[in-house]
Amino acid sequence: MKTLADILTAVTPLQVQGNAAVPIGQIVFDSRKVAAGDVFVAVKGTQSDGHAFIPTAMERGAAAVVCETLPETGTDNCCLVQVANSAEALGKLAAAYYDFPSKKLKITGITGTNGKTTTVTLLHRLFTKLGYKVGLISTIRNLIGETEIPATHTTPDAVSLNALLAQMVAEGCTHAFMEVSSHALVQYRTAGLTFTGAIFSNITHDHLDYHGTFDAYIRAKKMFFDGLDKESFALVNKDDKRGSVMVQNTRARVYTFALHSPADFKGKVLANTVRGLQMEINGRQVWFRLIGEFNAYNLLGIYGAAVLLGEKPEPVLTILSELDSAQGRFDRVVAANGTTAIIDYAHTPDALKNVLQTIQSLRGQGKEAIITVVGCGGNRDAAKRPVMAAIACQFSDRVVLTSDNPRFEKPEAILADMERGVPADAADRVQVITDRRQAIATAVAEAKAGDIILIAGKGHEDYQEIEGVKYPFDDKKIAAEYLQNLN
Repeated sequence: MKTLADILTAVTPLQVQGNAAVPIGQIVFDSRKVAAGDVFVAVKGTQSDGHAFIPTAMERGAAAVVCETLPETGTDNCCLVQVANSAEALGKLAAAYYDFPSKKLKITGITGTNGKTTTVTLLHRLFTKLGYKVGLISTIRNLIGETEIPATHTTPDAVSLNALLAQMVAEGCTHAFMEVSSHALVQYRTAGLTFTGAIFSNITHDHLDYHGTFDAYIRAKKMFFDGLDKESFALVNKDDKRGSVMVQNTRARVYTFALHSPADFKGKVLANTVRGLQMEINGRQVWFRLIGEFNAYNLLGIYGAAVLLGEKPEPVLTILSELDSAQGRFDRVVAANGTTAIIDYAHTPDALKNVLQTIQSLRGQGKEAIITVVGCGGNRDAAKRPVMAAIACQFSDRVVLTSDNPRFEKPEAILADMERGVPADAADRVQVITDRRQAIATAVAEAKAGDIILIAGKGHEDYQEIEGVKYPFDDKKIAAEYLQNLN
């Protein structure tokens, strides 16, 4: 059994009061889950401050409390540890508790506004086909080999994350690929982890409800690269002007990928069709099943990471050419009459624009109409709502504004925000239908043979969150249900 002293080697305490040689149980940061012998880490969260629950943790028998501000009264049976940043300490203590699993894996993380899920999902499939046992941590699912572990956050909390990585090590994984969200970075969920590599995809306006400003959002992403060591690689999108910002202070070896700039991993789109992409990558021509320029960037990042992880270009490109996109990312359902529904997770202005521009480029002679069904999530960045509506109107022939995950907001209030972005000359092409199922049904009913319906915002999600309850709702299944009636 580990002692508190064993794991304290991972942090630099400001002071320790009591016996650090005490045996410990689990590391917890929720006082309600404290059992006798556990270490309680008091973290200042967005909703509450763990310091307020230190007395509860002591009453429940905590062997130690780690905090930024020591309580006025302690107990002989509980060791008190003061640290400068308890959230960061939680990550480092968790890593030590699980014997630093990230050092026993080749972990590659990706951060950016768009492309994270597609990139890690395809890297997992690629390295599996290359013969490795691989771990995956993503928005959609967590995997150990092919065994699924349910995902609740894009990046799990520090304790769950290290426990998952330790399980990957125990089950023989050699590589792991994970999404690294901006929330996770500022909350220090990845503190204490050692990354073999880091990828930056792009950055556009998102999560301003949490970060407050775009500059703060950029700084959050940059934290990932600032924390890399000199043995790691940093692979950044050179076509994004913030790519160079990400690696200004990194100690890692820096590499670039790009479509429109000179780069270490240089790509060029030769053809973009409904069947896939023809690309040239570092002088090699390859056909991919993925569609659109945004996926060309994803493929470049994946290819570059694989080569930097020591794989040979030819087998990497051969396998990549055989892979389909991630669930809920440009997912297609086609009716008998040729009407197509595309389900995509696009929930930011940039992602929506990218998908719609790609759909426009796929129209045969331009006769097919593009009908977009889109909403915005509740209790999230409200500034993007009118922007999303404006983009939908700009690149679509008809638009249906509807609910996404309203959470604890009124759907009508969210839609009112979106409507402010509808240009006056587009008003007659826009319908507002609060019920998402009815919105999808209306779009399908109004579509003619060959038309393209984009259902944006929820992608892989199989629920709709309303007033704290997640109700079953799957865009793809509902679209297929209505499309099957078309002849």
